Amino acid sequence: MIFTATPLAGAFILDIDPRSDERGFFARTFSAAEFAGYGVDPAALECSVSFNVNKGTLRGMHYQAPPHEEDKLVRCTAGAIFDVIVDIRAASPSYRRWFGTELTAANHRALLVPKGFAHGFLSLADASEVLYMIFAAHAPEFARGFCWDDPTVGIAWPMQPLVMSARDAAYQPLDHGAR
Repeated sequence: MIFTATPLAGAFILDIDPRSDERGFFARTFSAAEFAGYGVDPAALECSVSFNVNKGTLRGMHYQAPPHEEDKLVRCTAGAIFDVIVDIRAASPSYRRWFGTELTAANHRALLVPKGFAHGFLSLADASEVLYMIFAAHAPEFARGFCWDDPTVGIAWPMQPLVMSARDAAYQPLDHGAR
């Protein structure tokens, strides 16, 4: 695996390091020792998948409030997404900054989202599937979010969302007590 730091402190893009032959390729996508070396407790407790029927489906911006923050690894296993993280750690040098990258089934790229970050994505293709490897137990009562188009964060989405949940549509800006 190749870890590449993003402009946001503690967040990384992970690219595979494939070994190819006449069959195709083989690549490692997780190593407990390597994740521990980057400050992530390597005990993955949950894996989840989201399937997004239509291009333009938005999910986000979501996070877990203290004390149930979670590290997670996000990978697109079918289709394509524009994946976005926002650093919401008040003491961080990258506080309130965002980073986005395209994750696709073809590029095999993943995004390591640290504790204290909000996460969301916009599907760029029909039938996009996203796999989440989560390093904490989900605590639904600590689930929070803020609006995808918060002008104080200023995420530059590649297109206007066409589909989103009522919950995501109702989120307030980060400064208005995101819930």
